[in-house]
Amino acid sequence: MANPYRQLLSVPGARVFVAAGFVGRMSMSMIGIGIVLMVSAVTGSYGIAGGVSATCALAYAAGSPVVGRLADRYGQDRVLPPLVLANAVSMTTLVLCATPHTPAWAFFLAAAAAGATSPSLGAMVRARWSHLLTGTGGGLNTAFAFESVADELIFVTGPMIVTLLATQVHPAGGVAAAGLFTLVGALTLATQRRTQPPPRPREDGQTGSAITNRALMVLCGVYLLMGSVFGAIDVSAIAFAQEQGHRSLAGALLGCYALGSATGGLWYGARNWRTRLDRRFRRSLALLVIGLVPITLIHNLWIMMAVIFFCGLAISPTLIAGFSLVERLVPARQLTEGLTWVSTFIGIGVAVGASVAGRLVDAYGSAGAFLFPVCAGIAAVVVGLLGASQFGEHEFSS
Repeated sequence: MANPYRQLLSVPGARVFVAAGFVGRMSMSMIGIGIVLMVSAVTGSYGIAGGVSATCALAYAAGSPVVGRLADRYGQDRVLPPLVLANAVSMTTLVLCATPHTPAWAFFLAAAAAGATSPSLGAMVRARWSHLLTGTGGGLNTAFAFESVADELIFVTGPMIVTLLATQVHPAGGVAAAGLFTLVGALTLATQRRTQPPPRPREDGQTGSAITNRALMVLCGVYLLMGSVFGAIDVSAIAFAQEQGHRSLAGALLGCYALGSATGGLWYGARNWRTRLDRRFRRSLALLVIGLVPITLIHNLWIMMAVIFFCGLAISPTLIAGFSLVERLVPARQLTEGLTWVSTFIGIGVAVGASVAGRLVDAYGSAGAFLFPVCAGIAAVVVGLLGASQFGEHEFSS
């Protein structure tokens, strides 16, 4: 049987835009922790550092759907160059703020500009796959699985790179590297015109945003709660490792979680599914929540590493099915924007989950904090079930 991932990369032009998207997306796992490390080193305040990082994330959440809409309308090759050059200026300004006596407001302004001008390259790469593979049966499913596994690899390697640069080279080194990754990846992606979706200018009578699609609203609600699960797991796992006297192994613990997700994604993408796509989404979401329950009962770090690996197995399948649903439910002229909205809500959820879990850790320790992602996951299942009727009679058989 042919390897579906090898077949995927044999698509003309795929290797280049996949590599460009991977490089450009490295910054999404680096910028938040890079800002915290830089600002806290310069100001001595984690409060300011957290606020600056949150400002960048919220500015990205506000700006990325607009960028996605412009990419749908005018083409990625026209939108990316001016956007990424503006991002390079903003990131450079942020790096230059890393000097003693820089006022706090300068960090906030630079971070807001950096976030607002950050391109959602994950959505753009997935839109390219949809353009190239629509009508190829399981090809698109495999492509979305491939991208989800790439995201997991990014979130394993990115934090290690940024931490090394910020602690061993210069406090601003991680932020500078994140900006460089975005610049190189986005400009390279913009040159790949053959693989990008064709521009779809707005026609008379076509108004509004993709978010007005009720089915997309349901998915965004689910992914907001899923993001809360991810953010809470990150904070709770770090606290758990510290309570066990092995704070240095927190990264390894989270790496097991990401490895489980990558394993599940590779398995999911290699299969030819007969179950309806919407049912696959709800089932994988339910399995994700069920997998969260055991981590609330573990009190040994080494056992937790094994358990959290299995806990992560359903993450990528759920994300893959969700992105595939967006591709089916949103008009082609709004696909990049639709994919961006989903990613945006995940990001907002991560910020919310991390904040809530941090407070629970302070009050009740990691045992109490681990209960929050279970509750958020149950809420995600409820939203998915209640909103299932919004998916209508679309063709979900493959």
